[in-house]
Amino acid sequence: MQPRFSPLCLLLFLVSPGPAQQSGGNYRGGLVTPPLPKPGFVLTDTSGAAFDFRQRTEGYVTLLFFGYTNCPDQCPMHMANLGAALKKMPADLSDRVKLVFVTTDPTRDSPAVVRRWLDLFDRRFIGLTGSERAIEAVERAAGVPPATKTGPSNDSYAVSHANFVLAYSKDNLAHVIYPGGVSKEDWVHDLPLLIQETWTRRAE
Repeated sequence: MQPRFSPLCLLLFLVSPGPAQQSGGNYRGGLVTPPLPKPGFVLTDTSGAAFDFRQRTEGYVTLLFFGYTNCPDQCPMHMANLGAALKKMPADLSDRVKLVFVTTDPTRDSPAVVRRWLDLFDRRFIGLTGSERAIEAVERAAGVPPATKTGPSNDSYAVSHANFVLAYSKDNLAHVIYPGGVSKEDWVHDLPLLIQETWTRRAE
């Protein structure tokens, strides 16, 4: 059975059927029950300009991930797998996907730092930063647990953050999320489905 996730705790599995029903096939990610609405927020992109998330991603399959550039494992793994998957897809499909990375470590992750890091994976990736308070508000609006600093109080601290990618389809709802361990092949399988997807609702 495909996993389903509750927006109140996206790390818990639900066994009851959800209101979203996929029409394009079986997803490698987990279905969100109920789907999460795409949040509206404005942060700063890597050029230093204001980025209106809802407006600038309208009509695209939008992948939203919260992480930080000093992350030792999961953040670079997600970005590397997504970058490799998009490069493997035909341009007419990959151009319909936007990946938005929001740093959870704005103290160390300046716009320039985020840009250099994202370019290691794909120059099309969008990087956003802002104040700690603004980023926490965005996490809450997206239904994601706020990140917290852990470890020493000097510059070598780590950041504990949600380790999943929210995938919003063209209806501006996240019906599917992708936890750690999702492979390049999983993305190559799922992204075309998300691009072509039309979602129906079961009667409540």
